Amino acid sequence: MTIRTKMHNQELYFCDDEGLAAEQTQCLEILYDFNQTRPSEAAKRREILERFFAEIGKDCYIEPPLRANWGKHTHLGDYVYANFNLTLVDDTHIYIGDYVMIGPNVTIATAGHPIDPDLRRKIGQFNVPVHIGDNVWIGANSVVLPGITIGENSVIGAGSIVTKDIPANVVAVGNPCRVLREISEHDKEFYFKNLRIQR
Repeated sequence: MTIRTKMHNQELYFCDDEGLAAEQTQCLEILYDFNQTRPSEAAKRREILERFFAEIGKDCYIEPPLRANWGKHTHLGDYVYANFNLTLVDDTHIYIGDYVMIGPNVTIATAGHPIDPDLRRKIGQFNVPVHIGDNVWIGANSVVLPGITIGENSVIGAGSIVTKDIPANVVAVGNPCRVLREISEHDKEFYFKNLRIQR
């Protein structure tokens, strides 16, 4: 089994392949170009992201700076918005659905390292994909760990560390992130605390 196969099969592998490092450097060169664009260069940004990501849907907006290990392992649906300093540790696949909103300073990680220090000294690594459903909102300074699925419509509160799957249609917060409540009819009447939606 090749190292590239192990990267996507949740197998333990060792990051000592020069060809892999060179391939990753090519991805990072594209990312560098994106991060140097001017705010007025929307078309140029889009063209770069189409080369960088595995998939990118229509009307996505990623605010630089963007950080990613590869880019080409990340799949974005339509109308994705990501604020400043999104970090994608996409050593295997990250799937982000339609209408997803990502606050500033969010990390989505697929990669992990063994607990055993001998394996870490040998640069041991494993990767497990992340799935983020449609209409999810991930609040600022949150971290989504390897192997996580977040169900559609759910909200991850700011500063959360998502260590377990989150079901659809809930508000989840904390470290570790836990379901606080279901999204309800109340949320159709109030947009924040006691602030009522004017119709």
